Amino acid sequence: MTRINAIRNTATSVTWGKSLAGDLHVYAFAALLIVCSVTVGCSSDKPKPVSSNNQIPVTQPAAPVPAAAPVMEADSKPAPKKPVQRRKPATVNYADKSYGVTFEYPRRYAIETGDAASQLVSTNPIPMNFVQPGGVALAAVELPETNYINTDFSSAFFNVSVNKTLSEDQCNQFAVPAPKMAAKSDSTPAVTEVAKQDAPKSDVQPVASADQSSAKPVDDSLKSKLLIGDMELRATEAVSGEGTRQSDSKFFHMYQNGACYEFALNVTTNAAEEGLVKHVDRDKVFNRLEQILATVKINPVSTPEVAAEAPVPPSTETPAQ
Repeated sequence: MTRINAIRNTATSVTWGKSLAGDLHVYAFAALLIVCSVTVGCSSDKPKPVSSNNQIPVTQPAAPVPAAAPVMEADSKPAPKKPVQRRKPATVNYADKSYGVTFEYPRRYAIETGDAASQLVSTNPIPMNFVQPGGVALAAVELPETNYINTDFSSAFFNVSVNKTLSEDQCNQFAVPAPKMAAKSDSTPAVTEVAKQDAPKSDVQPVASADQSSAKPVDDSLKSKLLIGDMELRATEAVSGEGTRQSDSKFFHMYQNGACYEFALNVTTNAAEEGLVKHVDRDKVFNRLEQILATVKINPVSTPEVAAEAPVPPSTETPAQ
């Protein structure tokens, strides 16, 4: 029994030793794990030496890139069109629908219509050259004085007037100059108003000489004519003035639309200003006015518009009883 107990005790001691040894191994392994964990953690905090074979590339900080401006798509929003600057024409067209008169004049010239035209025309010693009163000024174009600085130039204008109380025969006549007598005389008296022929010499017939006893009025057919397109105008010229002031006017008449149309060109000079020694070239000034006259047109208008303003004779019929 004692031996059996000794064997049991021995076996128990061996078993306990084995279990103790197993526990020691477990503890040792656990401790080893703890040491390794601590070692690895501490080693990760320390900077690792960089080897020459495995260098970490150093990246330079990128420069700030400016933001690109937004690009407009041509399809979505078309580019705005630049305004086209159109030059104004050098001439201006005047048109009067009531009387059918049209003409062109340079833009830099001044134009007056209505009452203002009447006032400008009234500055001429011969405002209108109709044989009967009743004329109305439609428009007047005045040349600028800046073109003739330091000369005796005073004014120059082109004007249009209409008289609806005249017949066609009366329209072919002019109040100035008055009818003259064709007479043979060696001396010519000085007058302030002189008729001149504007047409070429081939269109003017000479006046037959006659004695004073057989003097007679000059035939109206001897007056000059002017053709503008298909229009034939009667023409005359009158010169008037006092002292150093002189006014030269050219008048043109045409009967159409039941009315007498008058186109007048006037050039006035005044040599009374001190320091003015240069005389303006009248022919050049008239040439500018004649360029306006060359553009004149008279369009047909309806007869009722002209006849509506014509005087109506009183009726001779007696009312029925």
